[in-house]
Amino acid sequence: MKDDHKAGRDGTAKRMLWLFGVNLYISAFTFGGGYAMMPLFRRELIERRGYISENELIDYYSVGQCLPGVIAINVATFTGYKVQGVSGAIAATLAVNLPSLVIIMALAGILNTLSENQIVSHAFAGIRIGVIALILNEVVLLFRKAVATQFQAVIFVAVLVLLFWLHLSAVAVVLLAAGAGILKYRRSKC
Repeated sequence: MKDDHKAGRDGTAKRMLWLFGVNLYISAFTFGGGYAMMPLFRRELIERRGYISENELIDYYSVGQCLPGVIAINVATFTGYKVQGVSGAIAATLAVNLPSLVIIMALAGILNTLSENQIVSHAFAGIRIGVIALILNEVVLLFRKAVATQFQAVIFVAVLVLLFWLHLSAVAVVLLAAGAGILKYRRSKC
């Protein structure tokens, strides 16, 4: 019985170490924030480990966008919780924050000087374009997965109109889209 308990602890410890390490890696080597991290979250958590599903990742990003705070932290917290409960959420959250904290502290004093350097300025311009391409790739993947029915396409178009032409707040749009989904569900049950 002791050996089974020890084996369970060892598996938990390995999973916690992996969870911390993968979130540290994703955060340290991704420029552009939470959406730019999505391909790495997908590769590590879905494709390599199978800890979460594609739909769960989309849900985590959707809810994470609606909550206060940084989306990368919210998504890391959700995935950590899914993989290892509260301790996993804590490990993932700490790990995803650590690289930014260290880098910001190291660069805070010299950032103004660096931003005036033409080489650094052009490098950042190139990085921004690369990040936009990464985010666009994720948008296309999300679109293919999330807009699979005619009803979802109508919601998508309505959201675009509400956001870009009527300038409704993102929170209001998300709540309206959720309400439409609930109404659709209720109608299908009648």
